[in-house]
Parts: sequence; C-alpha cells; structure tokens
Amino acid sequence: MQIVVDNAIARFPEFRFREPVNWTMSDRENWAVVGPNGAGKTLFTDLIQGSVALKEGSVKCTDSWGCPIERGIKSLVFKDIYSMSGFRTMYYQQKWNSHDAEESPLASSLFSGFRPETVDEYASLFGIHDLLEKRVISLSSGELRKFLITRALMSEPQVLILDNPFIGLDEKSRRSLDTMLAGLREKKGLQVILVLSQTKDLPQWVDRILPVRDRQLLPPVSVEDFFRNGLESVLFPETPEVAFHSQHVQPSYEYVLKMKDITVRYGNRKIVDGVDWEVKRGEHWALLGDNGSGKSTLLSLVCGDNPQAYANDIVLFDRRRGTGESIWDIKKRIGYLSPDVHTYYLEDIPCLKVVASGFFDSIGLSKECSDEQYATAREWMRVFGAEHLAERSFVKISYGEQRLVLLARAFVKSPELLVLDEPLHGLDTGKKRLAKAIIEKYCAGPDVSLIYVTHYRDEIPSCVTKYKNLYRL
Repeated sequence: MQIVVDNAIARFPEFRFREPVNWTMSDRENWAVVGPNGAGKTLFTDLIQGSVALKEGSVKCTDSWGCPIERGIKSLVFKDIYSMSGFRTMYYQQKWNSHDAEESPLASSLFSGFRPETVDEYASLFGIHDLLEKRVISLSSGELRKFLITRALMSEPQVLILDNPFIGLDEKSRRSLDTMLAGLREKKGLQVILVLSQTKDLPQWVDRILPVRDRQLLPPVSVEDFFRNGLESVLFPETPEVAFHSQHVQPSYEYVLKMKDITVRYGNRKIVDGVDWEVKRGEHWALLGDNGSGKSTLLSLVCGDNPQAYANDIVLFDRRRGTGESIWDIKKRIGYLSPDVHTYYLEDIPCLKVVASGFFDSIGLSKECSDEQYATAREWMRVFGAEHLAERSFVKISYGEQRLVLLARAFVKSPELLVLDEPLHGLDTGKKRLAKAIIEKYCAGPDVSLIYVTHYRDEIPSCVTKYKNLYRL
C-alpha cells in the first residue's frame, strides 16, 4: 500500500501541525514515527487514517497497482486499552475480588468473530494459547497487550499502526513480537508504522524514520542517518534535574514488609505460590519476572487492594494485616503507580486534580484539597516537568504525558514507601532520564523504601541494591 499526504491542514486548530503535512509511504515500506511525549506522533497517525477533518490538502491510500483503498489501515493505541477490552463495566480493584472477577469475560472472547484456525495460528505465534481461558480482567498488563496486538494482526490489515507496542512486554515477548512482525512482513506483505518514544525499541526491519517534534515533522531519514546525524539528541535532549525537598515523617518501624509462604489463587489457578519476602526500612528492591508471573498481584497485597491479604501471613510497617488497620491506614504511607492505576484513571478532570488525588489515594478527586495541598501538587508537577499540563484535561493529553502526571501523583504526599510498577511506561527517552534521577534522589532520603518493577534492566534506578525474582507458575 502507498499513503500520500499532500499539504494537509486540519480543519480545527487544535489538530494542526505548525506547517502543512507532506509525507509519502511507498509500497512495502515500514516506518517508525519517533519523538518526545506530546510531540504530535499520535495526531499524525490519526491524520493518515482519516480521523482528522481537513481544511486543505488530502490523504490518499492506494494499492500496489495505484487503485484507491478506503480501508486497510488498522491502528492499535494502548491509551485506549480501557475501552477496547470491555473494561468500561469494570472497576479498579475488581480483578482482586474473586467473585466480581468471575463476571469478567474470558480472554478468548477478545477473539470472537475470528475463525478457530486463525486464532490457533496467531495465538501460537505469540505464545498465548495457555491464556485463552483466563478472565480478561485477570490478565497482567503485558498479557493484555499481547492479546490486543494479536487481535489487530488477526484482522490482517495491509498497514498496521502500533503505538509503543514493546513496552510492558518481558524480554522474551519483545523478541517474539519482533520476529512475528518481521515474519508477517515477509509472508503476507504486512506494512507496519511504529510510534515510538524511545529508540531502543527500534527493530532492524524498519526502513525509514519520521522524526516529530513540537507538532512539526522533520525530514524523513534512514535508520543509519538518524543516528549518524545525531537526531536522537535533537529529539530527546538532556532535561535538567529540578531541585526539590520532601518532608519525611521519622519512622518507628523496622520492617516495611514481611511475607511468609504467600499464596494467591483464583478458582483452580494459582497466581502466586509459597512466596517469602522481607523488606526492611530504607531498602531499595527491584521486583522482577516475566509477564504473568504475579508481580502486580504481589504488590496488590502490599498496597491494600487485594482482600486475599487477610488469608496470608503479611506484616506491613511492623503491623500484621487484619489486626484493625484500614486500607487507608496502609495507603497513606505508600506512593503507588501501576499499569492498573493508569488503565482505570480515566477522569475528565484537570491534571492538577489528578496529582492532588494522590493525597487521598482516589481515582478522581472526591474531596476538596486545601490551598497548601494544591501548591504541593503544583510543585511536584514542576519537578517532573509537567507544570504546563496543570489545567489540561487528563484524558486529552498523550499516554506518556498521563504517565508523567501519575508519577507526580505517587510522590505528592512524600510517602515512606514508593511502589512503582513499570513507572516509566510510555515516557520518552529524555523524560525517562529525568524520572529516574528524581526517583534516585528521593530514595536517597533517610529511611525511604522502594519496590520497583520493570522489564528493562537499564531502567532500574542505581539506588536499587536488592532483587526479588518471581517465576510464572
């Protein structure tokens, strides 16, 4: 397929680039659209799909013989996981409540409408056959991404647009996806447009790169010229670290966490089995494991979201669970960010209120904040370079910008324990460096504890000195 964008100008100003858009993708080419958070990458892919009304210019798609094609482009944007997966009828914490979780459809229902042999073929390619009978809500964020990518591929588009498809996948799954896309390119002529916020995810089979910065398309280049000409540093310059001060309460406990022989099961399926773990005050841990190994489930016990905590031997802040403390007594000491928090946080409210909701550990802002709390929220947005988003609606900013806002939310109450589950998801290269530096500086404070989850070893903060590995059952 060939796509030609000729002097395209959006009808409405909020969808416009700085200059008329001109771009051509030739038949059998594969592209990567690369740029920082909020640069306009998704806006560009919306334009080439015809989702943006034009004031001037045109977007034309033709097959290899030059015949017009109205359909043939499929897009998968993970910012929309919530609506694509049937989550709108579900609520945060539902996946940890076994009775309510049973109301969720089976993962195989995501493939309804496809022939069984097609499901078998693609499920085998991505290694998700054994997950078909899990409940959708019970899928880990990485497993859910695999299903949605597989579903998009099963529709056999001529051009597939994938927005940061590798984030959230363990190393083996990233290799599998890379191999699968390369194979479909050769066997079925699939063309792929990757939307990337970091160049380390750039596959070898990409032919051309379209750099995007500040709603402006830079000249397209080959992969070799992109790195030879130093475009990576142009798109992702060093971000100066901002000074900050946190007020920490002098803790009186010895252990942040003690777990003994922890088991979590849903029906006949064990998610976690026989886990022992101790985290002392001031220790910094990385929690590692493949997709579906139970990392997020274990953290749901720590953060008070999972009722199975009461059926296990768990001590938090030197106090055994189930001895009279409320879930809010636990949460007020913890700064928490996870893929689940992001998935369910779809409140159409200003980003400042999203950050301020961290004071109450709520989805949305159910209580009125004091002037001092709003000032603190603004300060943390400044620290993370997100102060310009304060009055913008959370649901109308990019996925990476949302993740930056949620990071500020995790820090807003100066917690004693940071629980950060894949916190750098969707952040561009520059913002990752900034966020990592902030985490390291914050954890240098006296007695601050950290539990950090990632599938990228190079994203682990330098302050981490201890590691816990989980293995898929």
